[in-house]
Amino acid sequence: MGNETYFPTRYWHKLADGRIQCDLCPRACALHNGQRGLCFVRMAQDDAIVLTTYGRSSGFCVDPIEKKPLNHFLPGTAVFSFGTAGCNLACKFCQNWDISKSREMDTLADAASAETIAQAARRLGCRSVAYTYNDPVIFMEYAIDVAQACREVGIRSVAVTAGYINEQPRLEFFRHMDAANVDLKGFSEAFYQKLCAGSLQPVLDTLRYLKHETNVWLEVTNLLIPGWNDGEEELHAMTQWVVTELGPDVPMHFTAFHPDYKLRNVPPTPAATLHNARRIALENGVRYVYTGNVSDRRGQSTYCHACGHLLIGRNWYVLDEWGLDENGRCQLCHTPCAGVFEPTPGHWGARRLPVRLHA
Repeated sequence: MGNETYFPTRYWHKLADGRIQCDLCPRACALHNGQRGLCFVRMAQDDAIVLTTYGRSSGFCVDPIEKKPLNHFLPGTAVFSFGTAGCNLACKFCQNWDISKSREMDTLADAASAETIAQAARRLGCRSVAYTYNDPVIFMEYAIDVAQACREVGIRSVAVTAGYINEQPRLEFFRHMDAANVDLKGFSEAFYQKLCAGSLQPVLDTLRYLKHETNVWLEVTNLLIPGWNDGEEELHAMTQWVVTELGPDVPMHFTAFHPDYKLRNVPPTPAATLHNARRIALENGVRYVYTGNVSDRRGQSTYCHACGHLLIGRNWYVLDEWGLDENGRCQLCHTPCAGVFEPTPGHWGARRLPVRLHA
């Protein structure tokens, strides 16, 4: 732990018993000096809450933007991805648990200033930077500084998050984001309590806020876990809520679970489950619905909701057809496709390029 630096944070207050309460997320960890919150990276130090991972990363990589997953935000372009360590949820099914549940600062092998990341993203031809691998809300001070540096050089910012954050920090954090994929892990309080040690309502609040009070491009991901959150009743309730509360233009991604972390006794998600979830979402009025972590060209391609024309053909992360005009409209019927598009798609493909940076 000797390499840690303590970066000041704003969202906390002192309690009458001498502890310090972190006000970043609904968990409201109350800590004595030297104690860490559940996220592991925010701790009480000198009667304040500090961030212990500022400027340090578990690694940098250039990915396709579709891997985040974002299918309607600068399709085909490269995104510079990085994360830190820790998480403010405790999902038993975590697919990135080696990073999000790390208790070893050695996980944070790379270091880089905000300006270094922005310049690297521009040098490598990335149109955006993604705060991902673990949840960026817990390293929001670092993420915001990077986002500000990126904005100065024309690079956009993408948050890949579970949306588990309180109202005031939510306002500050997303003010600096251009796009977000929010992981809606299930659609019941019981699921969040049993499998995530969290609560559903704050996530729904974040989704509503993003859609109705910001210009952040929003997509939603739901990891389908057999026997836990893949029932038709829950899928109907979730997709109906999305259409009613967020609108039909918010893309949804249903992705396949694989046994991991503390849920190794559950089988992988069958492809049929994903196809069924996609069918239910489409029937309930979601216009853009995708399957993930499986080979399914139809379920990963974008179609015009008005005439059914293929707008963006995808084979995993490779774009192989483009049916949008230069204004992001269907070339056949001229109906707009919701999203953030440039006149022509990117050509990054499925490449994954690890990058080493030095502060």
